[in-house]
Amino acid sequence: MLSHTYPMVPSLSFSVHIIVLVLACNILAASGNNETDLLALLKFKANINGDPLGVVHSWNSTLNFCHWHGVTCGRRHQRVTVLDLQSLKLSGSISPHVGNLSFLRELNLHNNSFTQAIPPQIGRLHRLQNLFLQNNSFSGEIPPNISGCSNLVTFQVQYNRLEGSIPMELGFLSKIQIIDLRQNNLTGTIPPSMGNLSSLQAIFASDNNLFGSLPHSLGQLMNLTELDLFENGFSGTIPPSIFNLSSIVLFDVGYNHFEGSLPSEIGNTFPNIQILSFSTNNFTGSIPISISNASNIVTLQLARNKLTGKVPSAGNLHKLKGFSVTKNYLGSGEDDDLSFLPSLTNATALVRLGIEENNFGGRLPQQICNFSRNLSEIFFHDNQIYGKIPSGIENLISLKIFQLNGNKLSGNIPSNIGKLRNLRILYLFTNNFSGYIPSSLGNLTELLQFSLRENNLHGNIPSSLGKCQKLLAFELSFNNLSGTIPPQLMSLSSLSILADLSYNHLNGDLPIEVGKLGSLGVLDVSNNMLSGKIPESLGSCNSLEVLHMDGNFFQGPIPSSFESLRGLRVLDLSRNNLSGKIAEFLQDFKLLAKLNLSYNDFEGEVPLNGVFKNASATWIKGNNKLCGGIPEFQLPICTFDHKPKKRMKTIVISIISPLLGVTLVFACFILYRSRKKRRDNNRSSSYENTLLKVSYHSLLRATNEFSSANLIGAGSFGSVYKGMLDEEGRAIPIAVKVFNLQRRGASRSFMAECEALRNIRHRNLVKVLTACSSIDHHGNDFKALVYEFMTNGSLEEWLHPTPTPDEAAKTLNLVQRINIAIDIASAIEYLHLHCETPIIHCDLKPSNILLDDEMIGRVSDFGLAKFFSEETLQNKSSSFGVRGTIGYTPPEYGAGCKISTYGDVYGYGIILLEMFTAKRPTDSIFMEGLNLHNFVKIALPERVADIVDPILLEGRSMTLGNSISNHNHNFSSVQNNIIIECLISIFEIGISCSVELPRERMNINDVVAQLNSTKKKLLKARVH
Repeated sequence: MLSHTYPMVPSLSFSVHIIVLVLACNILAASGNNETDLLALLKFKANINGDPLGVVHSWNSTLNFCHWHGVTCGRRHQRVTVLDLQSLKLSGSISPHVGNLSFLRELNLHNNSFTQAIPPQIGRLHRLQNLFLQNNSFSGEIPPNISGCSNLVTFQVQYNRLEGSIPMELGFLSKIQIIDLRQNNLTGTIPPSMGNLSSLQAIFASDNNLFGSLPHSLGQLMNLTELDLFENGFSGTIPPSIFNLSSIVLFDVGYNHFEGSLPSEIGNTFPNIQILSFSTNNFTGSIPISISNASNIVTLQLARNKLTGKVPSAGNLHKLKGFSVTKNYLGSGEDDDLSFLPSLTNATALVRLGIEENNFGGRLPQQICNFSRNLSEIFFHDNQIYGKIPSGIENLISLKIFQLNGNKLSGNIPSNIGKLRNLRILYLFTNNFSGYIPSSLGNLTELLQFSLRENNLHGNIPSSLGKCQKLLAFELSFNNLSGTIPPQLMSLSSLSILADLSYNHLNGDLPIEVGKLGSLGVLDVSNNMLSGKIPESLGSCNSLEVLHMDGNFFQGPIPSSFESLRGLRVLDLSRNNLSGKIAEFLQDFKLLAKLNLSYNDFEGEVPLNGVFKNASATWIKGNNKLCGGIPEFQLPICTFDHKPKKRMKTIVISIISPLLGVTLVFACFILYRSRKKRRDNNRSSSYENTLLKVSYHSLLRATNEFSSANLIGAGSFGSVYKGMLDEEGRAIPIAVKVFNLQRRGASRSFMAECEALRNIRHRNLVKVLTACSSIDHHGNDFKALVYEFMTNGSLEEWLHPTPTPDEAAKTLNLVQRINIAIDIASAIEYLHLHCETPIIHCDLKPSNILLDDEMIGRVSDFGLAKFFSEETLQNKSSSFGVRGTIGYTPPEYGAGCKISTYGDVYGYGIILLEMFTAKRPTDSIFMEGLNLHNFVKIALPERVADIVDPILLEGRSMTLGNSISNHNHNFSSVQNNIIIECLISIFEIGISCSVELPRERMNINDVVAQLNSTKKKLLKARVH
């Protein structure tokens, strides 16, 4: 019998043991992987050095890491799949251990303050699909091994400080759909390998330093919908293949150096295009007729090129909102140049229309009155347009800017313009308009600036213009206007830039109401027929920098009140009938650079100092009774009458006079003058280098070669040094802000600050004295701003002092704090409501509030300032990248909302709360949802004494100021109650300004009014 051998069957118990062993191994393996993620997160936390909201600080062992804030794990393996820490105000760097989160699919650190380089270990995250690192301060290069993230779909690193070139390895990310590199410091060109990314839908690379030609391979990206290369240095012609990408929706190559002609079939090959911009390049030839076939287009920008010929019809562009062909060579000065304008009536959403600075001729077609009722801005200036403004212009009810200047328009200015109630800018100057100024212009209550100069207008100036209560500047010069100057026009306290009535036939007195123009910078009434004495009230216009009164019939002496006009740079009183002695105080005007007193009837000795030392800056010809002065004036030597009788008469009169009274009055007068002169000299010394053309070398000497010993502050874009500028043997204290041009955005910040400070003037703004744009020792670009030096430093130093053993800590009493709070609010009110274009500061914080020698608050640092206009609202880069400073930046900016005046109000509210609690918004006590706003809100009203800065409650003299410090008795209960009421009121204002929803924040003009009311209440309590 054959024996059979069978395989052995294991027992059931043995099988169970094997299964358990396998499961145990799996659990251990899983546990080990979880431990890897845990350690990676802890290492990530260790690299965070700023966590004001306490989010990462809460990562601890009390919770499984999968439940930590911002951490999401997969259900199956309990591995980290999402790390989302956006908009949490974190700072520090990314730990290289982030590369150990091998299951990570999304890393989102958007809108924080991370610095240093992006770690190359990110390239180990093979499962990563979305990488959001935008709006931080990362530096260094984009890691080439980013190609290791083979599943990456979205790569956003915009608004950082990344340098180097775009790595060609980006072209290996076969699944990538969005690449956003905007506003960095990237150089080089776009690698041809990016043409292999068949899934790519959007490339954003604007605001970098990229250059060279565009690779032809980009024409292979058949799924590309958005290509944004705005503001780089690209050159050459655009590859024709790119214009065949029919999927394109956004195509922006503005502000480069591209050349060649625009493709003739672009309107057909880009059928889906919505935003098309070729602005500020070197394109030539004509605008393709096919552009009218791009019926989806919303924005068409062709400005600042070398385009010629006619503008084709836009009849099919129904969705058009913005159209600009500014500054080309379009038109030929012929009648049919504007034949395209009627076709724009089909664009029912049109908001902005710019055809200025071309060669357009012809008449304005009547159809422009049928343009979109949404039309806000019309720029037709500097062409050869003639004829009249069509009747019916009042139909454009949304119009805010209307510029027709520099043309050949004629006829009357239509009175219906007065129905454009939203109009802010009206420029009709340098035309051939005739007739009267329509009184209906007084209905334009939103008007900020208007200019009618260089026309043929006649008749009286309508008094109704006095109703334009927001007017900042006007020009009526070079017309044939007659009659008197309306007092109502001279009563507009809003005027702060320019009032120009020169070269007309105006007569009568200069109204005494001129004294209400306390903020005005330039007043020109020259070359008229004005008469009478110069009103003393003109001395109240202490912001005046330029005053022209020449070519009139003014008589009498120079008013003594002119001694207050210490800011004057130019004073022209020539060709009048003025008499008496030349006012000696004029020689003390440190800023006065041009003085013309010629052809009057002045007598006596010419002063020797100040502007009178410079014969090329002072004109006194035609005054035959003058003597003395510097030799260059060639005047006779002064002689004085010493006849005995006259001298004896003087002696007798002086003896008979009440000697003691005169002496007492004289002593008081001398004391007053000496104090006032010392105070004015202190104030004016900080301004005295306004007109200096400072060089790099003079600033180098002034700051002892930018010595660290003179360093008084540092910010995002540069450093500030104290200096002593030598001017005619006198040392003038200055503050010099030197921009670090190696840092991305510094040059733009320099230009922004120059632009913001160029035309604004207010007692609560730090005044920029001059700018320096030069080359340093090493041949590098050098940019700096020179400011008046603020002797008392910043508000930050007074709220959070660091006393040294040699000096006591700085302290501010209650009245000082309220005064400074009013100063800041007044500056914001001016910037938001009284500038030609509202200015948003964007970086209000105590270190940007400086204090002068009289402890007056001055707002400084306009490096992030934005001009708030319709164009700002539509500009795609206007809202993103606005960082400000953590703690003072409103929450809506972090969410990507547009900048607005509400943002400044939020920052002011936080400053106000900080001023009276002495707690920074980033104080360590604010965590787990508690912030400065809630800290104060919870305490009101019962526990206000618990949150107020203890210094304000230590004693009466500290609280109310030194004027009552000699009283030793304690507070009365009534005064205590009033002080507490005032503090509650101040805190309520701060809370109202810093609420989360922008439109619920308090109006800044209401802030000023309520703070002034609180101050009066407090001072009244002090007096009683």
